[in-house]
Amino acid sequence: MPHLTIDYSNNLDASITPALLRTANAALLATGQFQEADIKSRAQGFDCFAVGTQDAARGFVAARLAILSGRSSQIKREVADALLAALEAAITDDKLELQISVEVVDIDRDSYAKRLRNRVG
Repeated sequence: MPHLTIDYSNNLDASITPALLRTANAALLATGQFQEADIKSRAQGFDCFAVGTQDAARGFVAARLAILSGRSSQIKREVADALLAALEAAITDDKLELQISVEVVDIDRDSYAKRLRNRVG
């Protein structure tokens, strides 16, 4: 834990790359809330999307961070702010009106299961 999922519009000049995901992971690690190897991130781009009702040069990056329940609202806000700042710094696109958002959601700790399998070889 945590699981970071980033949805984005494919009209961005700057692509969402593994390097950008590692930057986001580093920002999450710097909050002191997570262990390095537990941070998992992935991204998915969308060709079919709409932002608002106008035919305008607009795009989006929507990050959803799922974490185990138990952290205070203040800590979740601090994590969201740190991730938002990292994404804003890493994603530059002067051709679009770009909306970048971060949502932090709880995963019920009692119903979450995880197993670590060590690599063989």
